[in-house]
Amino acid sequence: MTFQRIVIALLVLIVAGLGAIGYFEWKMAVQVRTMKAFVEGYVFNEAVAACERTQSSTPFKWNGGKSTSVIGLNSVKTDKYTVFASYTLVADGVYCDYDPIKRKADIGSSFLERE
Repeated sequence: MTFQRIVIALLVLIVAGLGAIGYFEWKMAVQVRTMKAFVEGYVFNEAVAACERTQSSTPFKWNGGKSTSVIGLNSVKTDKYTVFASYTLVADGVYCDYDPIKRKADIGSSFLERE
């Protein structure tokens, strides 16, 4: 009888532990989404201005563009110490990647032309 109680108690502890882990993971995911939205909102105006100033054979026109969309903040980890961030905007089929750290914009006319 004591063996059954011990097994039931362990199962209850495991279920409670898994529930706690799920709850903390959910809370962290909400905080990360909130932080990402804040950073994207902070960078948006700067990215639009930099993309419109960049000289290119295919001009980037966010203001007055017929079809505009925000792809958002992306990051690429090239090795375990280096992370490259970019904020991508699309206006009338022209892609603009903005680097918020270097504050530099790169324009490409199609997704395949982008590095």
